[in-house]
This record gives sequence, C-alpha cells and structure tokens, in this order.
Amino acid sequence: MATIAENTNVKAQAAVEEKANGEELKAANGACCDNGANAANGVNCENGAKAAVEKVQEEKETAGKEVKDQVPKEEAKKEEVAVEVEPKTGVSFPVKLDDGKQLMSVGLRKKSMLGLGIKIYGFGMYTDNEKLKDLLKSKIGKAPAKPTKDMYQVVIDSDVGMMMRLVIVFSGLTMSMVRKNFDEGLGASIKKLTGGKKNDELSNKVMGQASDDIKLTPGSVIEIVRLPGYVLQTKVMDEVVSTVDSELLCRAFVHMYLGDDPFDKDAKEKFGMSLLSLF
Repeated sequence: MATIAENTNVKAQAAVEEKANGEELKAANGACCDNGANAANGVNCENGAKAAVEKVQEEKETAGKEVKDQVPKEEAKKEEVAVEVEPKTGVSFPVKLDDGKQLMSVGLRKKSMLGLGIKIYGFGMYTDNEKLKDLLKSKIGKAPAKPTKDMYQVVIDSDVGMMMRLVIVFSGLTMSMVRKNFDEGLGASIKKLTGGKKNDELSNKVMGQASDDIKLTPGSVIEIVRLPGYVLQTKVMDEVVSTVDSELLCRAFVHMYLGDDPFDKDAKEKFGMSLLSLF
C-alpha cells in the first residue's frame, strides 16, 4: 500500500507535468505563430520552438526535484516528534530532547488529599545515555539479571546529566502548593540521605524563588535539570526560577524518584529496565 508521502509525491509530480506539458505546447505553437511571416518567407520557426520547449523542460525538471525533496523533509519532521504517552494521565513526552537526552521512563505523581489520591503531574525522566552507560559499566561491570539497588544508587550519586519534565494535570494547582510539595519531598529525601538530619534551607531553594504570580494550568511544564558538577536548575514554563550548586540537593532530588520510596514504583522499575538496556 502506498504511503501518504508517496501519494503526495505522485500527485504533486502529476500536477507539475500537466502544467509543464501545457506550457510546452503553448510555447511551441506560439513560437511558430510568432515566426509565421518569416516561415512564409523561407525562415524555419523550428529553432524558436525548440528553444521554448527546452526551457519548459528545464523548468519541469527543477519543479519535479523540489517536490521530490519536499516529501522526505515532511517524513523527517514526523520522526522528530515521536512521543511516549504516560497511560494514567495521557500526557505525551518526546522520546528524545534537542540536547540528546533520551526518555528512560514516564510516571505519575499522586498526592493524598481528603483520603483521595489526586493526580498532580505526569513526569518523564531523561538522561545522557552515553555517559550513563560508561558510568554503569565502570561501577557495575556486567549487566545483572534484573535492576538492582546498586544500579539506582549509581544514578542517584552521579552528576551525569539528567532531567525530570513535569507536566501538570491537576487543574487547581498553585505555585504555593508546588513549593510546599517540593519542600516536603526534598526535606524527607535529604533526611534519608543524611541519617535523619534536616536541612530546610537547602530544600527550600528549589522552588523558593518561584513567584506566586506564575499561573499553572493543566499542561504547564516544570523542568528540573541536574547539570554536570552537581548543579540543579529549575525552570517553570521556560523561566529559570533557581540554580543551586549542591551535591546533596542533586542526590536528594533524584532519590525522590529512584530511592527506596519513589513517587511512582512502576516508573522506577521501568527506569531500571532502561538502565539494563544500556549495558
């Protein structure tokens, strides 16, 4: 069965040829008619018609090439927008980012409110796979039969480039609610990593500078990136709201998703399977 791209190519080529053939006939006739008087006097109009036909043929080839070149570009564009859908929210995540990071897993962040599990945001976890692959091979060696705690710990402790893309799905979410949620989650994660020591000042730095004037609606995007050198940068709807240089904060943030008590256990498990595929 012909593809859409092939059908488009055929139709466009046919249109070009039809127009070109019409122009070719018109040019030939016109050249002869214009030279009619000369032909009557023994002057052949063949040269004029031939030149006109050659010009039209050249235009036809050029137009045909433009149509042919156009279709692959459209197909390439479709490939660029390949996505994976988080099934519980319907949120789509591109499988690869412009900077080369690749999607490892998708999941859902839920929050208990009034005894109900409220869907807050869908999330996608992206990593620099080439650097992560080298790190895993140097730390773990051969691929284990299934994801292990040591594998997750390597990711948590490293400074390999990583990003969490959060897409809001809860319609009543405000920046103050987001700030409180992150402060609590990061605070608990920091305590686990430090043997019970609190560090509210550090946990508050991630969303502390985000203005309450920022309006969040379903579909709003928050991106939190771990940069090499243990720098955690947060963007809310493409606006940078914090950049914090802290190894502990970077580890605590990733720990919320890949630690012993992750936000979404299924997402953590899928992340682990993606790690195995890197070996």
